[in-house]
This record gives sequence, C-alpha cells and structure tokens, in this order.
Amino acid sequence: MAARTKARKRALELLFEAEQRDLDVRELLEARIAAPTTQHPLPEYTVELVRGVLDQWQVINEALSTYSMGWSLDRMPSVDRAVLRVGTWEIVWNDDVPDVVAISEAVEMVQGMSTDDSPKFVNGLLARIADVKFTLV
Repeated sequence: MAARTKARKRALELLFEAEQRDLDVRELLEARIAAPTTQHPLPEYTVELVRGVLDQWQVINEALSTYSMGWSLDRMPSVDRAVLRVGTWEIVWNDDVPDVVAISEAVEMVQGMSTDDSPKFVNGLLARIADVKFTLV
C-alpha cells in the first residue's frame, strides 16, 4: 500500500473514531501524535489531512450538504462523511494531489467499509466538488 494511501486510511480512522466516541478530533489527533497507539507514529500526511479538514470544517460540511442532492450530512454513513471530508480537502486545498486521484482513493476506501451504494455516491459527490472547487476557496 502506498504511503499516502496509508495516511488517508489513518486520517479516516481518526475522524471516524472521534465521531463514534464523541471526541474532539483535534484533541484526539494531538493525543495520537504525543502517544501513538501503534509501533509507528502517525504519518506526516495523516496529520496534514486531519488538520486541513479541521481548518476547513465548516466550508467542507457546507459544500457536502449543498452538493449531495438531498442527502444531509446526518443521513450519510459515518464512514462516508469522513471519507468525503478528506477527499474534499484534498480536491480543494491540496494542489499536490490530482482530483482524479483524490476521488479514486476515496471511492476505494469506502468500497469495503460502507454500503453497496457508497462508492457511486462518493464518486459522484466528489466529482461535483471537483467541478466547483474554485467557488469554495
């Protein structure tokens, strides 16, 4: 597995865990940086992703709500929300990652972790975000 793919997965896990355990994401991130729960510290890109999502939280959530065509954030599976937040941040704020790569990685992450409809939903929503990304910054 490529380094950035692993980092995205770790970011997804942190966002998902924080939501499931009703924890502050920033506090959880800082705790994991200070005391990793595995043999390996968090990848630098994981930290960048989570901090980026947190810094743009409101804009990301508004964009996802606006372009999800009738699906409120609350209706989406938790895994999809976390993946969509990471994917949106990469598409809009990380010029080092091509949009198609961000979308493909997001779709791949939800394939085995969410509903059967999630890959198509994530693909469509992130493609729409990529189309309008210059209006979000």
